[in-house]
Amino acid sequence: MKLKYLLLLIIVFSINHSYSQNTRKNERNDIGWYNYFGTFKLNDKYSIHSEYQLRRDNVITDKQQGLLRVGLNYQLNQKVQFRLGYAWIETYPYGETPINGMGKDFTEHRAFQMITINDKISKLEISHRFMLEQRWVGRYSNANLSSEDEFPMLNRFRYMARVQFPLKGDKIENKTPYIAAYDELFIGFGKNVNENIFDQNRFGLVLGYRFNSNLRIEAGYLNQTVQLGREINNRNVFQNNNGLIINTNFNFDLTSKNK
Repeated sequence: MKLKYLLLLIIVFSINHSYSQNTRKNERNDIGWYNYFGTFKLNDKYSIHSEYQLRRDNVITDKQQGLLRVGLNYQLNQKVQFRLGYAWIETYPYGETPINGMGKDFTEHRAFQMITINDKISKLEISHRFMLEQRWVGRYSNANLSSEDEFPMLNRFRYMARVQFPLKGDKIENKTPYIAAYDELFIGFGKNVNENIFDQNRFGLVLGYRFNSNLRIEAGYLNQTVQLGREINNRNVFQNNNGLIINTNFNFDLTSKNK
């Protein structure tokens, strides 16, 4: 009897899996993301966050996306940080199926609210990042336009878990190599969510080196799975983007200048 149930489950799973694959259009791109992150400390509680991400298709030769983000941080305590900010994003047509249905680049303006919770278990450092985004994504009402004329608002929730571990000593301090892994899930919601309630997922595995309290560099592997917000021939479009990620992190302490 148990064997019959097991065979039934296998058959149902196989049918569902086959149907799911047949209703998807899967594409692959080779990407490279080259990122700057900078924090300017104003005092013990407040700091300014800045970043620019140069995202490329075919590793480096073609445009994928450019992202500029700024924010104000509030450090509640050693474990909890809040951030409010704004982001500007320019997305270009890349890959087999461009994100914009007319094959045009488009601009996005974004407001966001974020909380990061840090913890440590022995040598392992753990962080949880929760983010809400209000996104005004540019679109064209007809193909003859040279710039976007509509900016509907989309809502998105993001959660990222990250772990990192020193490869020398008991903690990540100056002149310390380390390894880190993270995964981030993006969920769309609201009346303009369209197809992509599941918006995307990102997984990264990097090697890092902290030179000193002001500079840290990471490089490694990134996988980005993206679901487009529209269908092609009644099929959902999924991009499986794999490639290189390089993060350069700067910390600037301005408190001494304020004293």
